Amino acid sequence: MLRCLVILFLFPLPLFSATDPIPPTCRALLIAQPESWNSTKATLRLYRRTSPSLPWAWDGQSHAVHLGRNGLAWGRGLQPQQPGPQKREGDGKSPAGLFHLGNILYGYERETDLKGWRYRQVTDRDLWIEDPSSPLYNRHLILSPHEPFPPSEKYHLMRQADPAHALKLFILHNAPPDTQPGAGSAIFFHLCRNPESVTTGCTSMEESGFRQLLGSFTPADQPIYVLLPNAEYLRFQDPWKLP
Repeated sequence: MLRCLVILFLFPLPLFSATDPIPPTCRALLIAQPESWNSTKATLRLYRRTSPSLPWAWDGQSHAVHLGRNGLAWGRGLQPQQPGPQKREGDGKSPAGLFHLGNILYGYERETDLKGWRYRQVTDRDLWIEDPSSPLYNRHLILSPHEPFPPSEKYHLMRQADPAHALKLFILHNAPPDTQPGAGSAIFFHLCRNPESVTTGCTSMEESGFRQLLGSFTPADQPIYVLLPNAEYLRFQDPWKLP
């Protein structure tokens, strides 16, 4: 019998219009606007507001980010379902759309100096389920001490020897409780390996910029990540009230 802790990412379901998917409780927007669906890089900017009645204001941060090696496809997030390329497991594409962010940072160190964040030091007991046939698909599991790895499913040990994953944050694409099998899993913000690196579907950036970004907002700000190709961003800028 598998005795483990399943980590879920539960957020209150906000009341908002399908034409305005950003909930009024959101006070931080992370916006990346790549040139096209085939882009593998973009510039990310942080926008803040103190009230839903006030306009979004750029806080001055600008960070180069790396995207999926095969560009982008529509992901499952806050936005209504859209026609066009759809994110699939293993396609090497970053999910486009609007996404909540997790409230736990994962890393190799025993603790973090980033205030306002929960933190989990990754061990050989930490798994992320990437098997679409599993009922635990796209969930973080922590095995109990000495619990054997289940032989019947494809369980993925969270990386411990890869510097790119020394610090990361879950992007709530296709996340519980509304997870669709095969629509993509394990999408994170994490560190980039070099200035030209791409990802398997995540968003990566240099550590100094990532730490600066994480020090500028917390989960209490109900942050949302917006990743949209330029033409789609311009199309939805007014109806979704994007800056």
